[in-house]
Amino acid sequence: MAPRKVSLPKPLIAVSALMLTVLALFLFWPGLNTATKTTTLIVHRKTGFPAIVDTLLRNGSIEKRWPVLVTGRIIPRLHAIKAGRYTIPPGMSNFMLLYYLHFHKLDEVRITLPEGVNLEKVAKILSRKLDFDSTAFMAATSNRSLLLRYNIKAKNAEGYLLPGTYDFAWASSPEAAAGSLVRRFRAFYTDSLKAVAAKRGLNETGLLTLASIVESETPIDQEKPVVASVYLNRLKKNMRLQADPTVQYALGGTARRLYYHDLAADSPYNTYRHNGLPPGPICNPGKASILAVLQPAETGFFYFVATGTGGHNFSESLKEHNENIIKYRQTRKNIAP
Repeated sequence: MAPRKVSLPKPLIAVSALMLTVLALFLFWPGLNTATKTTTLIVHRKTGFPAIVDTLLRNGSIEKRWPVLVTGRIIPRLHAIKAGRYTIPPGMSNFMLLYYLHFHKLDEVRITLPEGVNLEKVAKILSRKLDFDSTAFMAATSNRSLLLRYNIKAKNAEGYLLPGTYDFAWASSPEAAAGSLVRRFRAFYTDSLKAVAAKRGLNETGLLTLASIVESETPIDQEKPVVASVYLNRLKKNMRLQADPTVQYALGGTARRLYYHDLAADSPYNTYRHNGLPPGPICNPGKASILAVLQPAETGFFYFVATGTGGHNFSESLKEHNENIIKYRQTRKNIAP
Protein backbone atom coordinates (compact mmCIF):
# COMPACT_ATOMS: atom_id res chain seq x y z
CA MET A 1 0.00 0.00 0.00
CA ALA A 2 1.51 3.33 -1.07
CA PRO A 3 2.11 5.91 1.68
CA ARG A 4 -0.34 8.72 1.85
CA LYS A 5 0.94 12.04 0.50
CA VAL A 6 0.73 14.77 3.13
CA SER A 7 0.20 18.29 1.86
CA LEU A 8 0.41 21.47 3.89
CA PRO A 9 -2.67 23.65 4.14
CA LYS A 10 -2.56 26.53 1.72
CA PRO A 11 -2.70 29.16 4.50
CA LEU A 12 0.37 27.60 6.15
CA ILE A 13 2.25 27.60 2.83
CA ALA A 14 1.38 31.25 2.35
CA VAL A 15 2.57 32.13 5.86
CA SER A 16 5.83 30.23 5.32
CA ALA A 17 6.45 31.97 2.02
CA LEU A 18 5.74 35.32 3.64
CA MET A 19 8.16 34.57 6.47
CA LEU A 20 10.89 33.57 4.01
CA THR A 21 10.29 36.75 2.04
CA VAL A 22 10.51 38.85 5.20
CA LEU A 23 13.68 37.01 6.25
CA ALA A 24 15.25 37.59 2.83
CA LEU A 25 14.38 41.28 2.98
CA PHE A 26 15.64 41.47 6.56
CA LEU A 27 18.99 39.94 5.58
CA PHE A 28 19.62 41.35 2.13
CA TRP A 29 17.65 44.59 1.65
CA PRO A 30 20.19 47.45 1.26
CA GLY A 31 19.98 50.30 3.72
CA LEU A 32 17.30 48.70 5.84
CA ASN A 33 19.28 49.17 9.06
CA THR A 34 22.54 50.80 7.99
CA ALA A 35 23.79 54.36 7.63
CA THR A 36 23.28 56.44 4.51
CA LYS A 37 26.83 57.80 4.79
CA THR A 38 30.30 56.27 5.14
CA THR A 39 31.17 55.39 8.75
CA THR A 40 34.20 54.00 10.53
CA LEU A 41 34.76 51.18 13.00
CA ILE A 42 37.72 50.28 15.21
CA VAL A 43 37.90 46.72 16.53
CA HIS A 44 40.51 45.95 19.15
CA ARG A 45 41.94 42.49 19.77
CA LYS A 46 39.73 40.05 21.71
CA THR A 47 36.58 42.15 21.21
CA GLY A 48 33.49 39.93 21.15
CA PHE A 49 30.70 40.07 18.57
CA PRO A 50 28.08 41.76 20.82
CA ALA A 51 30.60 44.47 21.76
CA ILE A 52 31.37 45.07 18.07
CA VAL A 53 27.64 45.48 17.36
CA ASP A 54 27.42 47.97 20.26
CA THR A 55 30.24 49.99 18.67
CA LEU A 56 28.46 49.91 15.29
CA LEU A 57 25.42 51.40 16.97
CA ARG A 58 27.41 54.11 18.78
CA ASN A 59 29.26 55.00 15.57
CA GLY A 60 26.02 55.41 13.67
CA SER A 61 26.84 52.53 11.33
CA ILE A 62 23.52 50.86 12.20
CA GLU A 63 20.20 52.09 13.56
CA LYS A 64 19.31 49.08 15.71
CA ARG A 65 21.35 46.30 17.34
CA TRP A 66 18.93 43.40 17.07
CA PRO A 67 18.84 43.06 13.26
CA VAL A 68 22.63 42.61 13.18
CA LEU A 69 22.63 40.30 16.19
CA VAL A 70 19.91 38.13 14.61
CA THR A 71 21.78 38.08 11.30
CA GLY A 72 24.83 36.87 13.17
CA ARG A 73 22.75 34.23 14.91
CA ILE A 74 21.43 32.97 11.56
CA ILE A 75 24.94 32.92 10.00
CA PRO A 76 27.33 32.25 12.94
CA ARG A 77 30.43 32.30 10.73
CA LEU A 78 30.05 36.06 10.35
CA HIS A 79 30.66 36.49 14.08
CA ALA A 80 34.41 36.23 13.39
CA ILE A 81 35.49 39.83 12.74
CA LYS A 82 39.21 40.55 12.79
CA ALA A 83 40.67 43.34 14.87
CA GLY A 84 41.40 46.36 12.70
CA ARG A 85 40.17 49.71 11.43
CA TYR A 86 37.29 49.69 8.95
CA THR A 87 35.73 52.24 6.62
CA ILE A 88 32.16 51.05 6.08
CA PRO A 89 30.35 52.01 2.83
CA PRO A 90 26.81 53.37 3.19
CA GLY A 91 23.55 51.57 2.48
CA MET A 92 24.63 47.97 3.09
CA SER A 93 22.24 45.19 4.06
CA ASN A 94 22.61 43.51 7.45
CA PHE A 95 24.17 40.49 5.76
CA MET A 96 26.52 42.53 3.57
CA LEU A 97 27.67 44.56 6.57
CA LEU A 98 28.77 41.45 8.45
CA TYR A 99 30.12 39.84 5.28
CA TYR A 100 32.18 42.96 4.58
CA LEU A 101 33.61 43.03 8.12
CA HIS A 102 34.28 39.28 8.18
CA PHE A 103 36.15 39.10 4.87
CA HIS A 104 37.81 42.51 4.91
CA LYS A 105 41.56 42.30 4.32
CA LEU A 106 43.93 42.94 7.21
CA ASP A 107 44.50 46.59 8.03
CA GLU A 108 48.25 47.11 7.55
CA VAL A 109 50.52 49.99 8.50
CA ARG A 110 53.93 50.71 6.97
CA ILE A 111 56.51 51.65 9.60
CA THR A 112 60.17 52.58 9.29
CA LEU A 113 62.53 51.72 12.14
CA PRO A 114 65.76 53.72 11.73
CA GLU A 115 69.16 52.15 12.30
CA GLY A 116 70.54 52.60 15.77
CA VAL A 117 67.33 53.06 17.77
CA ASN A 118 67.25 51.19 21.07
CA LEU A 119 64.52 48.96 22.42
CA GLU A 120 62.67 51.78 24.15
CA LYS A 121 62.58 53.93 21.00
CA VAL A 122 61.41 50.98 18.88
CA ALA A 123 58.57 50.49 21.37
CA LYS A 124 57.57 54.15 21.09
CA ILE A 125 57.65 54.15 17.28
CA LEU A 126 55.53 51.02 17.02
CA SER A 127 53.05 52.05 19.72
CA ARG A 128 52.31 55.30 17.88
CA LYS A 129 51.12 53.35 14.83
CA LEU A 130 49.87 49.99 16.16
CA ASP A 131 47.18 48.91 18.63
CA PHE A 132 49.35 48.40 21.71
CA ASP A 133 51.29 50.59 24.13
CA SER A 134 55.06 50.81 24.46
CA THR A 135 55.07 49.18 27.90
CA ALA A 136 53.43 46.05 26.50
CA PHE A 137 56.01 45.85 23.71
CA MET A 138 58.89 46.24 26.17
CA ALA A 139 57.44 43.42 28.25
CA ALA A 140 57.03 41.21 25.17
CA THR A 141 60.68 41.64 24.15
CA SER A 142 61.75 40.47 27.61
CA ASN A 143 59.32 37.56 27.72
CA ARG A 144 61.18 34.32 28.36
CA SER A 145 59.03 32.28 25.98
CA LEU A 146 59.74 34.69 23.10
CA LEU A 147 63.48 34.65 23.82
CA LEU A 148 63.52 30.85 23.91
CA ARG A 149 61.45 30.59 20.73
CA TYR A 150 64.00 32.65 18.80
CA ASN A 151 67.07 31.29 20.60
CA ILE A 152 68.06 34.65 22.09
CA LYS A 153 70.53 34.14 24.92
CA ALA A 154 70.04 37.54 26.52
CA LYS A 155 67.69 39.28 28.92
CA ASN A 156 65.75 40.90 26.08
CA ALA A 157 65.65 41.28 22.30
CA GLU A 158 67.80 44.43 22.17
CA GLY A 159 69.93 44.22 19.03
CA TYR A 160 67.71 41.62 17.34
CA LEU A 161 65.02 44.02 16.06
CA LEU A 162 66.41 44.55 12.57
CA PRO A 163 65.83 48.14 11.35
CA GLY A 164 64.00 48.66 8.07
CA THR A 165 60.64 49.53 6.56
CA TYR A 166 57.98 46.90 7.16
CA ASP A 167 54.23 46.37 6.93
CA PHE A 168 52.55 45.41 10.20
CA ALA A 169 48.96 44.46 10.82
CA TRP A 170 47.51 47.39 12.78
CA ALA A 171 46.08 44.95 15.32
CA SER A 172 49.38 43.06 15.78
CA SER A 173 50.03 41.93 19.32
CA PRO A 174 53.31 43.14 20.90
CA GLU A 175 54.57 39.54 20.73
CA ALA A 176 53.74 39.26 17.02
CA ALA A 177 55.43 42.57 16.18
CA ALA A 178 58.57 41.67 18.13
CA GLY A 179 58.66 38.20 16.60
CA SER A 180 58.32 39.64 13.10
CA LEU A 181 61.38 41.87 13.61
CA VAL A 182 63.48 39.07 15.10
CA ARG A 183 62.57 36.83 12.15
CA ARG A 184 63.82 39.58 9.81
CA PHE A 185 67.18 39.39 11.56
CA ARG A 186 67.18 35.59 11.45
CA ALA A 187 66.51 35.68 7.69
CA PHE A 188 69.39 38.13 7.18
CA TYR A 189 71.87 36.35 9.45
CA THR A 190 72.53 33.37 7.21
CA ASP A 191 74.72 30.36 7.87
CA SER A 192 77.48 31.89 5.75
CA LEU A 193 77.51 35.03 7.94
CA LYS A 194 77.51 32.87 11.06
CA ALA A 195 80.61 31.09 9.72
CA VAL A 196 82.38 34.43 9.20
CA ALA A 197 81.50 35.52 12.74
CA ALA A 198 82.82 32.24 14.15
CA LYS A 199 86.14 32.76 12.33
CA ARG A 200 86.42 36.14 14.00
CA GLY A 201 85.71 34.61 17.39
CA LEU A 202 82.36 36.35 17.74
CA ASN A 203 79.20 34.66 18.90
CA GLU A 204 75.82 36.12 17.98
CA THR A 205 75.59 38.35 21.05
CA GLY A 206 79.14 39.60 20.59
CA LEU A 207 78.55 40.37 16.92
CA LEU A 208 75.40 42.36 17.60
CA THR A 209 76.98 44.13 20.55
CA LEU A 210 79.96 45.34 18.53
CA ALA A 211 77.73 46.19 15.56
CA SER A 212 75.51 48.26 17.85
CA ILE A 213 78.53 50.28 19.00
CA VAL A 214 79.63 50.85 15.39
CA GLU A 215 76.06 51.90 14.55
CA SER A 216 76.05 54.38 17.41
CA GLU A 217 79.40 55.88 16.42
CA THR A 218 78.71 56.78 12.79
CA PRO A 219 75.76 57.07 10.41
CA ILE A 220 78.13 56.95 7.41
CA ASP A 221 78.04 53.45 5.89
CA GLN A 222 81.40 53.85 4.12
CA GLU A 223 83.06 54.67 7.44
CA LYS A 224 81.60 51.76 9.42
CA PRO A 225 84.18 49.11 8.36
CA VAL A 226 86.95 51.46 9.53
CA VAL A 227 85.25 52.12 12.87
CA ALA A 228 84.77 48.36 13.26
CA SER A 229 88.47 47.83 12.59
CA VAL A 230 89.39 50.21 15.43
CA TYR A 231 87.36 48.25 17.97
CA LEU A 232 88.50 44.87 16.67
CA ASN A 233 92.12 46.06 16.86
CA ARG A 234 91.55 47.19 20.46
CA LEU A 235 89.99 43.85 21.40
CA LYS A 236 93.01 42.00 19.97
CA LYS A 237 95.35 44.14 22.07
CA ASN A 238 93.14 43.76 25.17
CA MET A 239 92.64 47.52 25.22
CA ARG A 240 89.46 48.95 26.65
CA LEU A 241 87.05 50.01 23.91
CA GLN A 242 86.38 53.41 25.52
CA ALA A 243 83.27 53.88 23.39
CA ASP A 244 81.22 56.92 24.35
CA PRO A 245 77.90 55.38 23.21
CA THR A 246 78.26 52.63 25.81
CA VAL A 247 78.47 55.31 28.51
CA GLN A 248 75.37 56.99 27.09
CA TYR A 249 73.58 53.64 27.29
CA ALA A 250 74.77 53.10 30.87
CA LEU A 251 73.51 56.55 31.91
CA GLY A 252 70.14 56.09 30.20
CA GLY A 253 67.82 58.91 29.23
CA THR A 254 68.25 61.27 26.30
CA ALA A 255 71.67 61.37 24.64
CA ARG A 256 73.70 64.39 25.69
CA ARG A 257 77.24 65.68 25.79
CA LEU A 258 79.39 63.53 28.06
CA TYR A 259 81.65 64.92 30.78
CA TYR A 260 84.71 63.35 32.38
CA HIS A 261 82.79 62.37 35.51
CA ASP A 262 80.33 60.45 33.29
CA LEU A 263 83.15 58.15 32.20
CA ALA A 264 83.33 56.82 35.75
CA ALA A 265 79.71 55.58 35.70
CA ASP A 266 79.48 52.26 37.53
CA SER A 267 77.95 49.97 34.91
CA PRO A 268 79.07 46.82 33.09
CA TYR A 269 78.17 48.71 29.90
CA ASN A 270 80.78 51.40 30.59
CA THR A 271 83.67 50.40 28.35
CA TYR A 272 85.87 53.07 29.94
CA ARG A 273 85.84 51.02 33.15
CA HIS A 274 85.60 47.45 31.85
CA ASN A 275 87.62 45.49 29.33
CA GLY A 276 86.05 43.71 26.40
CA LEU A 277 82.54 44.01 25.04
CA PRO A 278 79.62 45.12 27.23
CA PRO A 279 77.04 42.46 28.23
CA GLY A 280 74.83 43.04 25.19
CA PRO A 281 73.84 45.38 22.35
CA ILE A 282 73.18 49.04 23.13
CA CYS A 283 70.84 49.55 20.17
CA ASN A 284 69.49 47.72 17.14
CA PRO A 285 72.15 47.85 14.41
CA GLY A 286 71.35 47.86 10.72
CA LYS A 287 72.71 45.49 8.12
CA ALA A 288 75.60 47.79 7.15
CA SER A 289 76.94 47.86 10.71
CA ILE A 290 76.63 44.10 11.13
CA LEU A 291 78.47 43.53 7.85
CA ALA A 292 81.11 46.08 8.85
CA VAL A 293 82.01 43.95 11.87
CA LEU A 294 82.08 40.80 9.76
CA GLN A 295 84.04 42.47 6.94
CA PRO A 296 86.07 45.25 8.60
CA ALA A 297 88.68 47.36 6.88
CA GLU A 298 92.27 46.18 7.32
CA THR A 299 93.85 49.02 9.30
CA GLY A 300 96.29 49.70 12.09
CA PHE A 301 93.99 52.28 13.68
CA PHE A 302 93.32 52.30 17.43
CA TYR A 303 91.74 55.74 17.81
CA PHE A 304 89.28 58.04 16.10
CA VAL A 305 87.66 61.39 16.79
CA ALA A 306 85.03 63.43 14.97
CA THR A 307 86.24 65.92 12.38
CA GLY A 308 83.63 68.46 13.44
CA THR A 309 82.26 68.68 9.92
CA GLY A 310 81.01 65.11 9.52
CA GLY A 311 82.92 61.85 9.68
CA HIS A 312 85.98 61.01 11.73
CA ASN A 313 89.77 61.24 11.71
CA PHE A 314 91.50 57.93 12.45
CA SER A 315 94.94 57.37 13.92
CA GLU A 316 97.33 54.60 14.90
CA SER A 317 99.06 56.35 17.81
CA LEU A 318 97.89 58.28 20.85
CA LYS A 319 100.10 61.21 19.80
CA GLU A 320 98.36 61.46 16.44
CA HIS A 321 95.00 61.02 18.14
CA ASN A 322 95.65 63.95 20.47
CA GLU A 323 96.59 66.07 17.46
CA ASN A 324 93.29 65.12 15.83
CA ILE A 325 91.45 66.16 18.99
CA ILE A 326 93.09 69.60 18.78
CA LYS A 327 92.01 69.83 15.13
CA TYR A 328 88.44 68.90 16.11
CA ARG A 329 88.30 71.55 18.83
CA GLN A 330 89.68 74.19 16.51
CA THR A 331 87.17 73.29 13.83
CA ARG A 332 84.30 73.52 16.33
CA LYS A 333 85.62 76.87 17.52
CA ASN A 334 85.77 78.20 13.96
CA ILE A 335 82.22 77.19 13.08
CA ALA A 336 80.69 78.25 16.40
CA PRO A 337 78.26 81.20 16.01
